[in-house]
Amino acid sequence: MTLTTVEFDDVTDDRYGGKAAGLAALRRLGLPVPVGFVIADASADVDAREAGECFSRMAARGATPVAVRSSALGEDGDDQSFAGQYDSVLGVDSVDDFVAAVHTCADSVHSRRASSYSGQPTATMHLVVQRMVDARAAGVVFTADPATGRRDLMVIDAIAGLGEALVDGTASPDHLLLDREGNPAVREVGEVPVLAPDEIANIRSGALRAAEQWGRPMDLEWAIDRSGTLWWLQARPITTLPGDLNEMDSPLAGEDHVYTRCNIGEMMPGAFCPLTASVSGFAIDYAMQMTQVVARAQDKYEKPWLQVGYFQGHMFLNMTEGTGLSSGLLGNSLEQFSISICGRVVEELKPKPPKPLVSKLINTVRLSTYALSAGPAIRRLHDQIADFRIPSSDDARVVLRELESGVEQYCDITLTHVRSSSRAAVAANILESVLMRQAVKNGHGEDEGRAEATKLMAGASDVESALMLEELDSVVHTIVSDGVATSDFLAAEPGVAVTHLRASGNAAGTAVRQFLERHGHRGYRELCMRDPSWAEDPEGLGAMMQVMVRSTVHRADREPVNTVVQTSTSSSIKFLARLAQGGARGREETKSKMALMAHSLKLGYRHLGEVLAKVGRLPDADLVFFFDRSELHRVVGSDDVASLVASAQKRREALAFQNSLEFDDVSVGRPVPLIARPHGDVTDGEIIGRPASRGSVEGVVRVAKSIVDARDVQPGEILVAPVTDVGWTPYFTVIAALVTDIGSSVSHGAVVAREFGLPCVVNTLVATQTLKTGDRVRVDGDRGVVTRLDRAESLH
Repeated sequence: MTLTTVEFDDVTDDRYGGKAAGLAALRRLGLPVPVGFVIADASADVDAREAGECFSRMAARGATPVAVRSSALGEDGDDQSFAGQYDSVLGVDSVDDFVAAVHTCADSVHSRRASSYSGQPTATMHLVVQRMVDARAAGVVFTADPATGRRDLMVIDAIAGLGEALVDGTASPDHLLLDREGNPAVREVGEVPVLAPDEIANIRSGALRAAEQWGRPMDLEWAIDRSGTLWWLQARPITTLPGDLNEMDSPLAGEDHVYTRCNIGEMMPGAFCPLTASVSGFAIDYAMQMTQVVARAQDKYEKPWLQVGYFQGHMFLNMTEGTGLSSGLLGNSLEQFSISICGRVVEELKPKPPKPLVSKLINTVRLSTYALSAGPAIRRLHDQIADFRIPSSDDARVVLRELESGVEQYCDITLTHVRSSSRAAVAANILESVLMRQAVKNGHGEDEGRAEATKLMAGASDVESALMLEELDSVVHTIVSDGVATSDFLAAEPGVAVTHLRASGNAAGTAVRQFLERHGHRGYRELCMRDPSWAEDPEGLGAMMQVMVRSTVHRADREPVNTVVQTSTSSSIKFLARLAQGGARGREETKSKMALMAHSLKLGYRHLGEVLAKVGRLPDADLVFFFDRSELHRVVGSDDVASLVASAQKRREALAFQNSLEFDDVSVGRPVPLIARPHGDVTDGEIIGRPASRGSVEGVVRVAKSIVDARDVQPGEILVAPVTDVGWTPYFTVIAALVTDIGSSVSHGAVVAREFGLPCVVNTLVATQTLKTGDRVRVDGDRGVVTRLDRAESLH
């Protein structure tokens, strides 16, 4: 056949494959590309004489030796890279070797590995021929991090010499991770770094130009020759990235605003789908804004995403907006506000101008009355929730209209919960402040006062989460009382075990059905519209119950400990303690009601997804959770939803990447995920947190970064988690102590730990990063200190 060659400057599209198109585009950008050309539609029977003439022309230009590489249709495209699936031949320096190289590369289009990779018929094979770079260094650069999906990071891998050793994995490269400004966030290099700082800067600059030209993150190969010239060898889109992790971010309320994961991270742990943000996140933001309106910290409900932010799938509190309360109320300082949210004074937080004394007095009376008079609103919650009927229509428009009405009710219910939480926080903070001042006055440290406040808050009765756990523990005891039932329950897979138990007619079956009737709407991440509740998640519930059953079989039961107020305590302190206990009880009650309304909404949205999937507007029902509410109106009513559906699918891919992100406890401006967690306040083997439940215990650590990890917990271990919500509660009957990264004395974990007599330290910030499963530690719940001891001899 006649051999057809095409110069790079004549390549204007991808008809000659992605590699050729990428090199041509790089040349048009003005980036240095080694001289070469394309052999169009090569085949194994290419004419040897013509091939020899091509090589001779390169030799005459001083452009040998050459590299011969594939540029098949579809290779290095938007969807697949085909990296390494076709053959390349490097260092070709003779006519005969060139002819052989062309045959080898052309033939590789028929290889088993290529057809297996693509699953498509044989592609048309074009070949790129280029002058080889006499490389001092070579490597790759990714303008986004393919491992984390983060588009604010750049990855450079570099080795000395040719880059083939990097591609085939036979050499360990220098590895650089650059932040948005180009600073090295991770720098793993050898004794003699491959790249100088100016070379890193040049690679970054060229890669950013390419990414801007393509309009998407890029994967580029480069080489630096012996004279120090940077050459670009390949450019292709990164095909393994999920959707943009920032795509659904809420507006930033202010570049200097301080955001935190503390507090809201307890209620909304991990990353959430966009629908959860526009339902639960919207409701929380609404409730907090309305509380500010009552206290005259803002004039009116202004717009969404003022008090709450949604960034890279995670929820944040806007502490800057929250300072409106501390500057406008009596007896409330910026320091108290930041301690109540973050467990420490937040130096980055700047106060708003203080209001006049008269305004402070009026606002304090208004807000205190609003919080303390929440009783009637709390009592109305049952009827409010009962008024909402879970949609069942087959008309998507009707379903969506009913759900929008339900979201309005959810906002009102969430506002009632915020009022209840405010009542709880006010009482707890006053009690702690008074006792800390007394402790200092008596010559003791503030920690002594905190510990005393923790002890006094432990006497609350009828706390819903503790009662719920007692009922589940009763179900477990019913199972354990029957040896055969116990064996059967433990032998089965967790989901099968619970499903069989619910269907059985024995006492244990009756007990678990009654438990789920009362508490089936609860669960891990219960405000998420997508995550199932206990009633819908037999596998998750079964895993927890099996841990509890094994613990009950192998050790004596742990009875709840309700510490009573000491008789020697003054009447004023007793009164404050009763207020704090009542606040904790009311907070847990309204949290359950809020979860019940969220449960009804999630069932409704799931039904909407099923309706839309049934009529072909969505490929599957689950995708409904990856739109926000405004988009759902278009999904239901628009004629063309293809682009929306494609975006939602990318968001679904992104969620797992978002869930792996971690953030510092506070961020100024847009929160940026951590690349490596700081070690925080860790000195002499001690991790400093905040005391939340008294007592001291030594034991083996079980780090559980998710509730799935917690299924491996063994009796008597110390649970170390980022945060715990109600879904973790059953494990409290098994563990010896609790340590969390974030939290406060009135957080869910602290409340339940006190009721069950578990030492508890919260707000360590770094415990899950510093400790490892199998470490042996001492948890001092009186001082808020976790001390690392000798590592356990064996891991459980």
